[in-house]
Amino acid sequence: MVWVAKLSEWFPKKVKNMSRIAKMPIPIPAGVQVEIQKTTIKVSGPNGILSQSYKESDIAVKMNNNEINVSPLGSSSHCRAMSGTMRSLVSNMVHGVTSGFEKKLSLVGVGYKAQAKGSILNLALGFSHPVNYEIPKELKATTPSPTEIIISGADKQVVGQVAAEIRSYRPPEPYKGKGVRYSDEIVLLKETKKK
Repeated sequence: MVWVAKLSEWFPKKVKNMSRIAKMPIPIPAGVQVEIQKTTIKVSGPNGILSQSYKESDIAVKMNNNEINVSPLGSSSHCRAMSGTMRSLVSNMVHGVTSGFEKKLSLVGVGYKAQAKGSILNLALGFSHPVNYEIPKELKATTPSPTEIIISGADKQVVGQVAAEIRSYRPPEPYKGKGVRYSDEIVLLKETKKK
């Protein structure tokens, strides 16, 4: 028992504080309008309008001096976690309506190519049939070259989801690296079996 007491003295319990991320205020750039209602926050800017809902029992979102502040409304770990999460979501919304987000995909393989026609992305990925992927209205898909795809939009989550869905049609295989990959993705290749 004495040994346990000494250990507790050597390693005191950490005091649980508010999320460090939530403590940072979010600056509102020029041309961006923020509307905070009871359970939703709406951000509008040059690239569109985004909204996010939250529980008023967990966090408080306030605007002071062209800055958005997010704070927990309780000492529970859930409230602290949600305050940091909400701060990140609102920060992404502000960045999205001003600069936007984009994901770049590369097609690696003989005959693999992509072509954007309006809201339809035509993909030739080595199947016996072409793949036609419909891009959501709020996003834009461009193909600077037949082996490059750029997905851009204001909503970071939707941009990432669409890029992941396109990649899932033909993920990079581990021997030659053929398939659809992110432009900054590193594919580790396996060595083929030797006779």
